[in-house]
Amino acid sequence: MADGESPGKNADLPVRLASAMVMVGIASVVLWLGGWFWIAFVALVAGLVLWEWNKLVKAFAVSPVVEVIWLFFGAIYVGGAALAMVEVRQSYVPFFVLAGFVLPIIAVDVGAYFAGRAIGGPKIAPMISPSKTWAGLGGGAIAASLVAIGVQYFFPEADHFGPVGAEGFGVKSVIVPIIAGILIAVIAQSGDFFESWMKRRAGVKDSGKLIPGHGGAFDRVDGFLAVFFVLFLTRTLL
Repeated sequence: MADGESPGKNADLPVRLASAMVMVGIASVVLWLGGWFWIAFVALVAGLVLWEWNKLVKAFAVSPVVEVIWLFFGAIYVGGAALAMVEVRQSYVPFFVLAGFVLPIIAVDVGAYFAGRAIGGPKIAPMISPSKTWAGLGGGAIAASLVAIGVQYFFPEADHFGPVGAEGFGVKSVIVPIIAGILIAVIAQSGDFFESWMKRRAGVKDSGKLIPGHGGAFDRVDGFLAVFFVLFLTRTLL
């Protein structure tokens, strides 16, 4: 996930768009099929991320003990997020999973990209991720909030982003979706920063070369992992 893109990345934009369409198409099909198709897909993605995670760790771990600790944390982090993805699909119909769980995270990426390019401004943490700006984070939060408000409006019975009062959809009904959008943006961007920090420590640009124009699987789902891991923690501990 990124705010503005460097000229080099803009040069291969057609490849990136084509790869993105293929990824979205495959994910949408298995999401719709559900059941063991979705479980297998999530397990495959989680396995690829852990493989890339382990390569990054081997590049910067200062001792075997540190490496084992990192690998253990990776299994908890990626595994917890994967369990949350499976549980969500088992609890909701495909379209609501897409609208209520997937689109808000995608909206963060899209909003951050366009806001970062249009506004620019101060960087959040240039030593970790030079392209991330506060304007991009704000754009991502706004985009995610708008998606959350739309979900709340069209699916009031789902109570996903807070209840709709007896008086109907109104000002009070958008407060929780806005807060949710801000939290999703912060968590997703934190996941992105975390992966960027790992890559910088490992001295690599991308986590892998699996996806043309996009890098590795970890590069593409860093924000999803963070959001779904937090969801896993809240549903486990609360």
